[in-house]
Amino acid sequence: MSELCKLWVNNREIEADGDRKLIDVLRNDLRLKSVKDGCSEGACGTCTVVIDGKATKTCVQKVSRMTGKHVLTVEGLSQREKDVFVYAFGEAGAVQCGFCIPGMVMCGKALIDANPVPSRLEIAAAIRNNICRCTGYKKIIDAIAMAADLLRTGQAIPVRGGYRGVGDPCQRINVKAKVLGIGKYTDDLDAVDLPGMCYGSAIRSAYPRAVVKAIHAEKAKALPGVVCVLTADDIPGSVKVGHLKADWDTLIPVGSTTHFLGDAIALVAAETPEILEQAKKLVDIEYEELPPLTCAADALKEGAPLVHPSAGTNILAHEHLVRGDADAVIAASKYKVTHHFETPWTEHAFLEPECAVAMPFDDGVFIYSSDQGIYDTRRETALMLGLPEDKVIVENCFVGGGFGGREDVTVQHLAALVAYVCKRICKVKLTRQESILIHPKRHQFSMDLTTACDEKGKLTAMKLVAVTDNGAYASLGGPVLQRACTHAAGPYNYQTIDIDGKAVYTNNPPAGAFRGFGVTQTIFATELNLNKLAELVGIDPWEIRYRNAIRPGQVLPNGQIADPSTGLAETLDAVKDVYYHSGPYVGIACALKNSGVGVGLPDYGRCRLVIKDDMVHIYSSASCIGQGVGTVLVQMVSQAAGLPIEDIKWHMPNTATAPDAGTTSGSRQTTLTGEAARRAAVQLRRDLFAAKGLPYEETSHASDYLEGVTVEKESPATAAVRFSRSDLDVLNGREYVGEYLGKTDKMGADVPHPVSHVAYGYATHVCILNEDGTIRKMVAAHDVGRVVNRKSLEGQIEGGTIMGCGYALTEQYPLDHCKPTAKFGTLGLFRADKAPDVEAIPIEKEGVDVAYGAIGVGEITSIPTAPAVAGAYYRWNGQFQTTLPLEGTPYSRKKK
Repeated sequence: MSELCKLWVNNREIEADGDRKLIDVLRNDLRLKSVKDGCSEGACGTCTVVIDGKATKTCVQKVSRMTGKHVLTVEGLSQREKDVFVYAFGEAGAVQCGFCIPGMVMCGKALIDANPVPSRLEIAAAIRNNICRCTGYKKIIDAIAMAADLLRTGQAIPVRGGYRGVGDPCQRINVKAKVLGIGKYTDDLDAVDLPGMCYGSAIRSAYPRAVVKAIHAEKAKALPGVVCVLTADDIPGSVKVGHLKADWDTLIPVGSTTHFLGDAIALVAAETPEILEQAKKLVDIEYEELPPLTCAADALKEGAPLVHPSAGTNILAHEHLVRGDADAVIAASKYKVTHHFETPWTEHAFLEPECAVAMPFDDGVFIYSSDQGIYDTRRETALMLGLPEDKVIVENCFVGGGFGGREDVTVQHLAALVAYVCKRICKVKLTRQESILIHPKRHQFSMDLTTACDEKGKLTAMKLVAVTDNGAYASLGGPVLQRACTHAAGPYNYQTIDIDGKAVYTNNPPAGAFRGFGVTQTIFATELNLNKLAELVGIDPWEIRYRNAIRPGQVLPNGQIADPSTGLAETLDAVKDVYYHSGPYVGIACALKNSGVGVGLPDYGRCRLVIKDDMVHIYSSASCIGQGVGTVLVQMVSQAAGLPIEDIKWHMPNTATAPDAGTTSGSRQTTLTGEAARRAAVQLRRDLFAAKGLPYEETSHASDYLEGVTVEKESPATAAVRFSRSDLDVLNGREYVGEYLGKTDKMGADVPHPVSHVAYGYATHVCILNEDGTIRKMVAAHDVGRVVNRKSLEGQIEGGTIMGCGYALTEQYPLDHCKPTAKFGTLGLFRADKAPDVEAIPIEKEGVDVAYGAIGVGEITSIPTAPAVAGAYYRWNGQFQTTLPLEGTPYSRKKK
């Protein structure tokens, strides 16, 4: 132990060991949980505090450097400052997942103290070292500017509550908890909350492909403070788990072959994190190294070793979609273009590293997690433990971003294994480097695409051959490939397609769900080919899209009839002026994306309302990963029941109390679980009318577009009736369950016009460049059906668009012989001072008869961005680039 140092924290003098990290003292000794541990590398900014007036990251500061200094965290702000920042961040819509927000607040605090009237450029500079992966920064800048104004003027903070139905202004329901850092993320749970907690971590493979010959754990087990060293032999149920296909080894057994560097070989648990790290070094593993498969092309070669021998092939999934004779139509078409496209691996880079806490409970386990589907986690954990599913209870804490990267179990089942075998509470948390290695990424795609049109630019046919590197495990690679193929023709009015796709196992990190779900890759190719066709026809990129834009009643390339909510043409109209009057360097692209799982799979939204203590309590397993589904459900219940939002409480998803609403994926929760909540609330409202002796009048009709859906509409007199908390006393103890099945047709269904998905969103993005090649502005027009919460919707569009800009220009996930070489700080994520302005244009168009017509927007926001950006740079430098990230731009990174 080094010398004790004295410092001041929130005006309280403390002493601490000078060799310790400041973040460790703040979080673990003082339990100041607003200080978040996002990377431990000084790269993300989530741990920012104010030290002697300067915003400073605590994960790279030793206590010895803090002697005599004054440290301020969110907990130490004055009550006025807390109230102002909570209001400003809520009113601006600046809070999504919330993990970065306390750090942003402290950057704002330091800036405002030094400069009470900061400009937007000054605010962007002040937060430039703090990453936000959700918002795109625009609304965070708005919030800090608003806070500065309120603090300077002393203006009273408005109070907003009451009836907040669909479309009404409404702050996120958990703004206060996230801004002040009092909301619990999983890593915020500690031994004070849960006495007796131990700490677990896996020893990962030394090689991407190697036979595990022996595991020697005797020295580690003998170390005082070690709770256990577990191997595959200690797993009571199935060694293999998986989101859809059980091919992912929880721990690699002796005699078996590793699949990638992230494979867990042994699981160690100890009383302290320090002992844990010491114990891991004492475990000796013998390997027989084998040559790995580093790319899909090698894995497809004849005689290539099999990543999973039991599969009999390295092809995980193969999709072949055919409508008409594409070869013949292409040959007969006036114009055709063919190009080869390459899109890269991408890291999700959510701000909260994966963490789970598990404990023995009722002959099973209870798990606190941060994931996208608590029922998926329950199912996979129960499979591994050999337990009935009801013996595994999973509850979500706050989730610090997802974007698809939390659909697979990574740490949840490991914590549960220690808890079940050793009967101890156990926390397992990935380091940032482990996270970068282990969780599934966005697929790398190689594509050969031919697109054809007639002499007027009307699209006639397309042919695509796509190969994706799926990495070591299945994850969601099959559905990602499927969605990439079903959407590859784009949102246009033609039906002749030939689309062939393969997802291939390699020894790279696994690939799975990522915002856009494969469509981000194939639409990049489709949209760039359209630009080349426009040149041949002699029209511009806007015109060729407008001529071919799918419209209501027309048939999509997959055979589905476009419903009345189809608004692609409206998104093109919305950006027409800006496209034609913003200078010479402008790019444009369109996209569609499904809402709901679709393709004939069971796709339920479910919600349970409980009346207790004169309040409506919402229970649903729909995970809120920053998109704001909790607020959406509160607003829909407020609308349907006619109750103010302060009388409605949303609860964290828990498998013991919430019905299964499926995974937060596929932009499905707003539409499907929103409809389930609406249905439950309508039942509640009817009972309120009956209890008050009021007549309940409604009209209803069957949906014209969705089989089995009945739409009820109250009469004007009935709809005008509002209720309050005092009216709920007569219903205390009652429950109302809403369920909605998004009924669709399976792939290849033998029907003339299969319903592939219950709804689609449509979008057009425009990229405008300055003379120097920097992005002046992104304009993103989105057909969303019905706006539920405008600020949240805009934030989703802004954040997704900036993520798409990173995909196009700066983000890289390099692999060297199957090993990721990036750190969080070198991934190329956009920062506030480099992120362009995004103008979000939500377009409302009725036609979807569920969830008040709302269509999920989480995924589509990133899909048309990259081709729009590529189109703008094509005009700027004349280079038609078919590989991402683009080269030769002001954002290009030097190659090493």
